[in-house]
Amino acid sequence: MDLGLTYTKIGDYYYPDITLSDTTQYHIGMYGQKHERYLKGHRSNVWARLVLSEGLLRHLHEVDTACNEQMEYLITEIAKRKSVTEDLKRLDPMTWVGYMNNIHHRVGEIVLHNLVYAY
Repeated sequence: MDLGLTYTKIGDYYYPDITLSDTTQYHIGMYGQKHERYLKGHRSNVWARLVLSEGLLRHLHEVDTACNEQMEYLITEIAKRKSVTEDLKRLDPMTWVGYMNNIHHRVGEIVLHNLVYAY
C-alpha cells in the first residue's frame, strides 16, 4: 500500500519525510505555556487534537495574546477605579508599588482562571 510518502535512511532506520503545512513562527509566552501544560495534564484529548491538526501553536499564541491584552486592560481599569495614579506614584512611590503589585496579582489570578485554565 503506497501512501505517497518518501523516506530518508539514517543509519539502519528509515524516517518519513514529513513537513508541516503551517511554518509560521509563533511567539508563545508564559500564559501560552501554562495553557499547554494545562491541556496536556487535564485535557489531553484536546491537546492531541490540536497537535494532530497543526493548530496547537496558533491556539497557544492566541491564548497568550488574549491573556496579555486582558491583563493590560484590567490593570489599567482597576488602577483608575482605585485612584492609583501617576500623582500617587510621584508623591509616594512605595505605596504606588504596593497597590500596583496587588492589582497585578489579582488580575493575574483572574486571567489564569478565566482564560488559561478554562477550555
